[in-house]
Amino acid sequence: MTEARVTVDGEVVGEIGPGLCAFVGVTHDDGVEQARKLATKLWGLRVLDDDRGVMNRSISEVGGAILVVSQFTLYGDTSRGRRPSWIAAARPEHAEPLVDAVVEELRGLGAEVATGRFRADMRVALVNDGPVTVILEV
Repeated sequence: MTEARVTVDGEVVGEIGPGLCAFVGVTHDDGVEQARKLATKLWGLRVLDDDRGVMNRSISEVGGAILVVSQFTLYGDTSRGRRPSWIAAARPEHAEPLVDAVVEELRGLGAEVATGRFRADMRVALVNDGPVTVILEV
């Protein structure tokens, strides 16, 4: 990804240049261990091009940034009917500290991290290079 930003009520609350935009969803049985694993996986995920144009480098190697955006809708169940069910998504009081834990773990690893704003009506804009989009489950 070449750039991404989150705005809330017209204010830019998080913005990065080249790097990763990570939409983070939390479910009921997720805990701090899953947050740590996700951060470690994001930090070392080899999805960035090397000198030959092969996806062989990670943020930890190239020094890009990571924009972390909480996204409960990732747990939307669309298997029945036309309206998704959000039952699998964790309640905000459970999810927010875990999204924060992902951010803090990434920063502890040395990542430059920007974020959205939890429980806000966010506008997310990104330029997805490639495009490359990967689903990570830990």
